[in-house]
Amino acid sequence: MSVLTTEDRQVRFERGTHSDAFLISTYEKLVYPRIIEEKMLSLLRQGKISKWFSGIGQEAISVGAAMVLHDEEYILPMHRNLGVFTTRNMPFSKLFAQWQGKATGYSKGRERSFHFGSQEHKVVGMISHLGPQMGIADGIALAHKLKKENRCTIVFTGDGATSEGDFHESVNVAAVWDLPVLFIIENNGYGLSTPSSEQFRMKSFVDKAIGYGIEGVQIAGNNILEVYNNLAKLADSLRENPRPILVECITFRMRGHEEASGTKYVPKELFEEWGRKDPVTNYETWLISQGIISVAKRDEIRARLKDGIENDLKHAFEEPEPVPDADSEHGDVYAPTVIDRTRTVDPSGRHAMLPAEPAVNGAPEKRMIDAIQEGLRQSMERHPELVLMGQDIAEYGGAFKITDGFVEQLGKDRVRNTPLCESAILGASLGLSIKGMKAMMEMQFADFVSEGITQICNNLAKMHYRWGQNADVVVRMPTGAGVGAGPFHSQSNEMWFVKTPGLKVVYPSNPYDAKGLLMTAFDDPNPVMFFEHKAMYRSISGHVPEQAYGIPFGKARVVREGSAMSIITYGMGVHWAVDVQKETGIDIDIVDLRTLVPLDVETILTSVKKTGKVLLLHEDTLTAGFGGELAAIIAEHAFEYLDAPIVRVASWDTPVPFAIPLEQGFLPKGRLKAAVERLAGY
Repeated sequence: MSVLTTEDRQVRFERGTHSDAFLISTYEKLVYPRIIEEKMLSLLRQGKISKWFSGIGQEAISVGAAMVLHDEEYILPMHRNLGVFTTRNMPFSKLFAQWQGKATGYSKGRERSFHFGSQEHKVVGMISHLGPQMGIADGIALAHKLKKENRCTIVFTGDGATSEGDFHESVNVAAVWDLPVLFIIENNGYGLSTPSSEQFRMKSFVDKAIGYGIEGVQIAGNNILEVYNNLAKLADSLRENPRPILVECITFRMRGHEEASGTKYVPKELFEEWGRKDPVTNYETWLISQGIISVAKRDEIRARLKDGIENDLKHAFEEPEPVPDADSEHGDVYAPTVIDRTRTVDPSGRHAMLPAEPAVNGAPEKRMIDAIQEGLRQSMERHPELVLMGQDIAEYGGAFKITDGFVEQLGKDRVRNTPLCESAILGASLGLSIKGMKAMMEMQFADFVSEGITQICNNLAKMHYRWGQNADVVVRMPTGAGVGAGPFHSQSNEMWFVKTPGLKVVYPSNPYDAKGLLMTAFDDPNPVMFFEHKAMYRSISGHVPEQAYGIPFGKARVVREGSAMSIITYGMGVHWAVDVQKETGIDIDIVDLRTLVPLDVETILTSVKKTGKVLLLHEDTLTAGFGGELAAIIAEHAFEYLDAPIVRVASWDTPVPFAIPLEQGFLPKGRLKAAVERLAGY
């Protein structure tokens, strides 16, 4: 007996043990997104909607995948997976409100099409960058595995997006960690207008699975029963034996990438060939030929679905347009942080609020690195759902040995070495948060964070604003120069994140603050970029209370009271300011910002109004450094109090040089005294 090819199986349906009721229900699920699409294309031609990404011809993959998952299992679709949303019973009226940018949509008019998610339906929407959702799937699957929940996660990607680094990173991480993820590749022949022949050289995507040491399965993606039967078996297998599987679904995109792009680049004969493999028409014809449904029953199903769509549209078009409101827009950027220090502590300490800024009298002296380590360990004890991830952080203890000994105390499930896959691990951190856990990722050096900019700035930062999902993630960033490490291990890159709404940016200058701010970061449900100056790790010491405590974000510290001028600074700049004050004897008011986002504007302005002169100091380069933002705030809100021009002292606008003499010239410390004396004499 000859083995059927994938092409043969596209149109050959095998009933197996499925009941009539199941087959008819499957038909309703399959035809529903097609009817919606046909209506959307009609509305588009009428100018009643502005844009549409069509999945016509690919419905069987979306519907079949959604059908195999349990209600509590997550699915991460893309913009051609309408069948996922409808099969998960998301109301069409609300979906249409979403597509139209209405206030009643899932993202309140802030996102279009399928760029949203719903915890209620266990759907996590994509972003336009296509690949990053796969790392999130890793995190969700990791949470299932850590909780021993025996569940499966499904994530979609297209053939074009497999060329992105996120695809490689995410599949590799899933393979190394044996995560229960079905990576579904919809191979529809084109990435927008670029054909497969210009995208990759292998014959099939299942060949890629070999390179990751995982299984690969190819499915006839236009056959709803083949999709369902295969994915159902695979999902059950993953629940029993957690591991990733790469699934290639062969299909074809019958419309343009989106309707405006058209299909002129596609040979006509391809449409004719794949038109004969239409997933809806062929399944419908087979059901009728087998006597499972009659023509009349088919027409009744279609008419009922169409009537429902028309009824929902009447109400959806009447929905009001969103009204811009500054308080509402700003209020949704961050998940709310509840501070109630009178709340009863439960026995585990998990829900205890941190005591704020205890006195240091009698507290032992610790180095910066010891304070961070203590804050990290105590946070792990307070939050049993917190997972630490990073390169070499397990047995080796991390590049700076901050997690040394953590594996012995907390185990490798919670202290996880990662492959060199910054983007995928950041995505996994978000996936853990979606599952109600907490995550910390340690960048080996802050410089390496550029590998994960998309995840941080477009996923972590925007998630709550888009659909109300918090991103409970702390990214620890060993930063700064002064140790002769050169241009790729010494950058001060905090400003990459200060300008991105949705992120909190923290930069302690001493051990006391480092511990308190770090513990606050783990209590905060928002993404926190936590900068640690590596030159301070073992060179700066101070009194640090042994008990757990927190320091509220957005509260600067007045290091020294003075009246002659103000130095506003943070990080290493605080120590330079203290040194220059001692050296010059000038009565300087020194303000340590502690956090750049949120910013304590009140303390800044109070200092400036008191002294009338201000010097803004930071290690970052001068142009577009934080001093420019501070100068603008001061000029706008305290101009009449100034007795001299605002002065900025910062590093040169060059990369950080390696040779120590060059590095010392680059840093602002050597120019600070002259600037202070010049300002004092103004």
